[in-house]
Amino acid sequence: MAPVGIGLIGLGRHGMRYAQHLLEPLANARLVAVSRRDTALGASFAVTHRVRFYRDYRELIADPRVQAVVVVTHPSLTRSICLEAVQAGKPLLIEKPLATTGSAAREMVRAAVSAQVPLMTAQTLRFEATVLAMKAELAAVGPPQYFVLTSRVEPRPEVWREPTDYAGRGVLLEIGIHLLDLVRFLTGEEVAEVRCELDRAAPGKPESRALVSLRTSTNLAGIVDVSRVTGGRISRAEWVGTGGQMIADWVQHSLRTVSSGNIVKERPLEYRPTVAAVLQAFCNSLEHGTPMPVTGWDGQRAVEIADACYQSAETGVTVRVDPGQR
Repeated sequence: MAPVGIGLIGLGRHGMRYAQHLLEPLANARLVAVSRRDTALGASFAVTHRVRFYRDYRELIADPRVQAVVVVTHPSLTRSICLEAVQAGKPLLIEKPLATTGSAAREMVRAAVSAQVPLMTAQTLRFEATVLAMKAELAAVGPPQYFVLTSRVEPRPEVWREPTDYAGRGVLLEIGIHLLDLVRFLTGEEVAEVRCELDRAAPGKPESRALVSLRTSTNLAGIVDVSRVTGGRISRAEWVGTGGQMIADWVQHSLRTVSSGNIVKERPLEYRPTVAAVLQAFCNSLEHGTPMPVTGWDGQRAVEIADACYQSAETGVTVRVDPGQR
């Protein structure tokens, strides 16, 4: 089978990571076209790497050489791009969050399902080695009691230059969406209810800290702690069972288990770029005609949980999460 021709929309800081991996030898994919709002930089990239450049993403989608579309833009743009690609019958891989709101995500997923166009959400933490090791070994610490998911990263002033890119939302949608998806991935359950507190640097600004208390459909309790308020970076999942505790740290690339008698087992795990793994999984599914490993529905659910968190923060009460329908 000939390699799939990929059109990449978005060549910013994160989009360039996708571009770099697509330019490396992939047996079943090749980069054929790119789109970027900055015409000069986009055109320069295209000339250097001998691919086509389109200022307008619609023209990229219409290019017959583009057989599948990878979207790495701010989420304010993903709905219109997705609907255009679905109408053209082009499979999509969309960076998280799938959309800025649950209603937009639902529209995108419904359109893709109705047209039978494959749609994958790039929830990259599902491909992280420490997370995968934790998921495989959770039984070692006994029945679960509760869990804590943490992602504290350094402030990035440029994130707030265009608040409309995230529809005025901040760190919970930008970074916390990883953790909200991880709840479903690690537990295999839906989130039933949330209670959320948000801190903002100033009134009307996107939030810089979010603290979420939640329960799953089996009443398993969890905490999600995400912020951009301090130097340094800590990102980890802590799982507490009756027989011990397990900590997956994807900054330090290690998995630690603490069991009865304070017996500690810690092992490093080899780092592998999650973007490369996501792209490979997407292309493999296209090549073999198999379901996407992270579906549009998965992306939709994470955004719907975020919606409930924002509603809780606004009202000050616990909010039930609609279970939704596939």
